[in-house]
Amino acid sequence: MFASYLGDIERLLDEQRGDPALRAASDLPQIAVALADPRLRSSAEQVHQWCEKWIRPPGAERDAHGGDLERLSRGLAQRVTPPPGPAIVPLSALRRLQLSRHVRTPPRGFAAARADNLPPSQTETIEMCTALIEAARRWYARSACHDPTVQANLARLAVLR
Repeated sequence: MFASYLGDIERLLDEQRGDPALRAASDLPQIAVALADPRLRSSAEQVHQWCEKWIRPPGAERDAHGGDLERLSRGLAQRVTPPPGPAIVPLSALRRLQLSRHVRTPPRGFAAARADNLPPSQTETIEMCTALIEAARRWYARSACHDPTVQANLARLAVLR
């Protein structure tokens, strides 16, 4: 289900549908935080912490593109963090994740080479989506796939209608 959701975002990018791709990608931090919570709740602070931890890969500050990643990370954290308030269940984001399980198209990934020669606004959208997708994949591979709460919540979402 989670891989299908990421594949859906990549498919949207591949089809040059940047706005829907960015909306779906912007939900990834809230989805990840909610999946890690037994009651499927997320708060602005938790989403912000998730962004700080997972959007920038370890060692990025030593990378030649470290400054770009820092700028992108700050911009994404501001964009995807919900307004302060009590922890809530992000129903619409979880519903979109849940619906992605019905997709039968195998994820094929986004060919970044197709992003060459695009206007700056589209390039920025692709960079943001790619950073969020990579962060979500890192989170899932390094943390979520071993977390019984995340796995139980994914199973619950898979059987709920």
